Amino acid sequence: MVAGLLLAPSSGAQTRRRLALEAQRVADAARTVADRAEQTAHVLGERVEHYLGRDEEAAWRKVREIREGVQRYTQAQIS
Repeated sequence: MVAGLLLAPSSGAQTRRRLALEAQRVADAARTVADRAEQTAHVLGERVEHYLGRDEEAAWRKVREIREGVQRYTQAQIS
């Protein structure tokens, strides 16, 4: 597209203006994509933390259950 603008029969000022407008449009589109990517990453991060947190809680619950079971078994053997 830039080559077309440079080869088009326009004055230097018009060509520079068109290039500046196109550069602005591309920069705006890039910012929009970056913002959406950041939002998506944030949402995915929250979901991963949520699911990992649930799994971690379940794992610690199992560890407590096993410890309690070992303590009950040990006390039963001592008595």
